[in-house]
Amino acid sequence: MSSSADPSVHTNYSAGSPRLKACVSDMSVGNSRFFTYQEMYQITDGFSPRNLLGEGGFGSVYKGRLPEGKDVAVKQLRDGSGQGEREFQAEVEIISRVHHRHLVSLVGYCIANSQRLLVYDFVSNDTLHYHLHGQGRPVLEWSARVKIAAGAARGIAYLHEDCHPRIIHRDIKSSNILLDNNFDALVWLILVLQDWLWML
Repeated sequence: MSSSADPSVHTNYSAGSPRLKACVSDMSVGNSRFFTYQEMYQITDGFSPRNLLGEGGFGSVYKGRLPEGKDVAVKQLRDGSGQGEREFQAEVEIISRVHHRHLVSLVGYCIANSQRLLVYDFVSNDTLHYHLHGQGRPVLEWSARVKIAAGAARGIAYLHEDCHPRIIHRDIKSSNILLDNNFDALVWLILVLQDWLWML
C-alpha cells in the first residue's frame, strides 16, 4: 500500500463531483461520515511520514486535519483483509453506534477500490504504552495509574455489558488505550471483526 500513490488511481469519482455528492448520503453509514480517498490524501498531506502516528498489524495511523480544523487519526488498513464493501460498511455501522466517554469515537470512513480507511477522533496525549515505556518519560504516579485503569475498565465494561450488540474487544493492551490531556483513558476500538472483535 503506497502512501505516495496518486489518489486519482484509488477512487471512481473526483472530490466534489456532482456524481459523488449525489451518492454520499447513501454511502454514509450510521453516525459516521463518508470521505473520498482524495479527502483522506489531502488531510494527511499525502500520508506524509511526518504525520505517521504509528504502525501495527492492521495498518498505519496518520494524523490529519479536517477542513473545519478538527484533528483526526486516519487508520489505513492493510491490503489483504478480503473484506468486501458490504462487510466493511456493516462493521462501520456497528462501531458508529458505540459511544462512551472512555471509547475513542469513529468519525467516518473511506472505501475506494481496495482501500479501507477509518477516521477517528484524535486523542492528544499518546498511548498508555508510551507513558509507561517511552524512553525518558517520567514515572506515572499511582493516582494517574488508578484513574487510567478505572477509565479503561468503564469503557470495556460498556462494550461487554451495555452495548447492543455486545462487543468483546479481545485486544486490550497498553498501546490500544489512549490518553487525553487530563490522563483520562479512551479505549481504541479498531475494526476487522473476523480477527479479534466478536459480537454477542
